Amino acid sequence: MLERPDAETAAAQLTCGEAIIRLLEDYGVDTLFGIPGFHTLALYRGIGQSGMRHILPRNEQGGGFMADGYARSTGRPGVCTIISGPGVTNVSTALGQAYADSVPLLLITSTNASHTLGKGWGCLHETADQDGLTRPITAFSKTAMSPAEIPELIGQAFTLFASGRPRPVHISIPLDVLDAPATGRWQVRKLPGRPIVARRAIAEAADLLARAKRPVIIVGGGAVEAGHDVAKLAEWLDATVIATNAGKGVVPDSHPLSLGGGLIRQAVRDHLAEGDVILALGTELAATDSFVEFLPINGRLIRVDIDPSKFNDAYPAHLCLLGDAGEAANGLLAAVKEKTGKPLSRGGPEAVEKVRRKVIEGLGPVERQHKAVWDRLREVLPPEAVIMGDITQIVYTGSAVMPVELPRRWFYPAGFGTLGCALPDAIGAKIAQPDTPVVAVAGDGGFMFTVQELITAAELRLALPVIIWNNEGYGMIRAGYDLNNIPHVADSPLTPDFARLAEGFRCHYAAPETAAAFMASVRAALTANAPTLIIVNQDSQWVCTEK
Repeated sequence: MLERPDAETAAAQLTCGEAIIRLLEDYGVDTLFGIPGFHTLALYRGIGQSGMRHILPRNEQGGGFMADGYARSTGRPGVCTIISGPGVTNVSTALGQAYADSVPLLLITSTNASHTLGKGWGCLHETADQDGLTRPITAFSKTAMSPAEIPELIGQAFTLFASGRPRPVHISIPLDVLDAPATGRWQVRKLPGRPIVARRAIAEAADLLARAKRPVIIVGGGAVEAGHDVAKLAEWLDATVIATNAGKGVVPDSHPLSLGGGLIRQAVRDHLAEGDVILALGTELAATDSFVEFLPINGRLIRVDIDPSKFNDAYPAHLCLLGDAGEAANGLLAAVKEKTGKPLSRGGPEAVEKVRRKVIEGLGPVERQHKAVWDRLREVLPPEAVIMGDITQIVYTGSAVMPVELPRRWFYPAGFGTLGCALPDAIGAKIAQPDTPVVAVAGDGGFMFTVQELITAAELRLALPVIIWNNEGYGMIRAGYDLNNIPHVADSPLTPDFARLAEGFRCHYAAPETAAAFMASVRAALTANAPTLIIVNQDSQWVCTEK
């Protein structure tokens, strides 16, 4: 890394493109994802002079997903640098995914020279309103029309990531501004902490929870740092715990009060319907966690959220606790202990065991095949392994049946429903945590959306198992056709020769025919010198016969 001069001298010497990279480094950014282009040469001059690691995807969408996976698995902002126009439209799917799932992703792009914006002159990569393209899927999307605006906008982005609902941010820089000298002193701005719930609100909620007969806690992605306190609160109240997809692992699935990520299962929703007080911690109670329009919340609802817009949406709260879910869980635990004096007993573990049995008994034939894969995968993976799932039936089943013991270990884009994200998301997670096992799980159809990123993983020599559930098409669409008596149309795209595909992408390959062979292939893939494509055919005997 080059030795830096003092800030004022550096500002006089650097272009804005170079100064942006210096400033990102000062904010703690160590990795950038992106594809260079003529409209981002000024940024790449700065990248070349920096100590940052740059990851080259094969499509801008893949770069966005990699930044998303980096951020999901660490909680730190993922940063992506992309060209204007088609680069922005390509990466926008990843922005939408990050927006739906509250992921801190910073997208910095070029845009046309400032004097041409909005004039329709037909400039290269021209759009009528680039900010308008991404505004609906970002916390904010703005263009820096002068050098002085850049550090302010970047500061606003990191402030949001540190203290609010951490949705993505898009900052566009016109070409002439990127090449202009940086002005003033570009310094990291003081970042606020997250808001703390008012003590009076904590006391009211604790009183309601202490008097409840059948309390239920729903834990979401906003509570990923609060696992210890949430578990202790559940134990003191003898309250059952249900996780959303983003909250899976906050309380270990093996905990006697945990129903895991089971909202997709009818038995879990029936249990929720019986709760007289529901504590929702850091969750928007999204329909995509359950695939029903409205959850059966019949009791009094206490909502803890950092986003005030959530309190009176589809699920109006009886009590609103605005602030950080972790601080709230800690405060509620202390307040409940003071009110009750001793742990309460309401038959929580017995209720959980009863619901767990119903969940397993209610699995359909194909879901039991999925469970066979998850059971073997759980045997071979350590608890700290990260699983990046795609939009695919096997992952839907996994939300309920794959035991997860730690937060930030189970991911799939339930909110936006993005096919193809698992592979690049897994690459981003592995880049962020090279010593942690990371696994991608996708269907054969969704995998083809971003298959080109397999060569990125190979180039990086990542030990990455990529497990493909192969039902030779779009299984969920087929099921929908059958359910609605619709003729089958475009649901069985041609499946590639996966062995030759893996060879062409310089990857390892396995098509295990037994459970033991599957487990062995995963073990080998976790220490291999390149990604391993592991194909599990839906009609394989071992997944059809396992219980």
